[in-house]
Amino acid sequence: MSSNESVSTEQTEKLKEFDAVLRRLRKDCPWDRKQTWESLRTNTIEEVFELAQAIEDNDLADVRKELGDVFLHVAFYSLIAEEKGQFSFADVLDSLTRKLIFRHPHVYGTQKADTADEVLSEWEKIKLREKDGNHTVLGGVARALPALIKAYRIQQKVKGVGFDWKEPSQVWDKVSEEMSEFTDEVQSKDADRMEAEMGDLIFAVVNLARVYNINPENALERTNRKFTNRFNYIEQKAKEAGRQLQDMTLEEMDALWDEAKQIYR
Repeated sequence: MSSNESVSTEQTEKLKEFDAVLRRLRKDCPWDRKQTWESLRTNTIEEVFELAQAIEDNDLADVRKELGDVFLHVAFYSLIAEEKGQFSFADVLDSLTRKLIFRHPHVYGTQKADTADEVLSEWEKIKLREKDGNHTVLGGVARALPALIKAYRIQQKVKGVGFDWKEPSQVWDKVSEEMSEFTDEVQSKDADRMEAEMGDLIFAVVNLARVYNINPENALERTNRKFTNRFNYIEQKAKEAGRQLQDMTLEEMDALWDEAKQIYR
């Protein structure tokens, strides 16, 4: 038996064992028995964020655990649907497999694509041709996505059909334009207009990140973590000195901040 066949056999056995456990829990456990798609939804969102955190921390053991939790939810939703005669986990896997094959004509067909950019340039066009796919370019952007991620996905999708800036310099100009418009609204003290222009400014900055192949969500999270580490340093140093942050001057905290900057870059 080849190594690939051995792995395939092991996976099949593990899937069978998992399926048997899930079905017994659904039948015999009061909590599992009462769950619905709606009751699981918030837990699913939490599990995805926990997986994202494990990836951010590069904690392999935690990534493995959280992948299992996410997989459990996929299988659980499918089992609930199966009980209602709607679809099964096998149907989910089959539709996913068919979709992957359809969306990769450069692998399973005659189309050529030598780079990731070439693949992405055809991606949205392919999805629009799917019988049960998105009927509009932006139809696949989930309304529940966090706003920053949603802005990035919107821009990626319209780029896929050719609606994009020709030069990075144009995006720089747009950021400057939106900054100016926000500044004007600050002077007017119109809260609603200030919010609208701030949204335009952030959207333009997301575009700037995208044209330089930077994921803005990752970039912002990197800064969040850096700021948190630096501020925690200030707080720890204050405790070591027997001080409370609220009793320190801004100048004192700034001095500790400068120290933290040398440690957390």
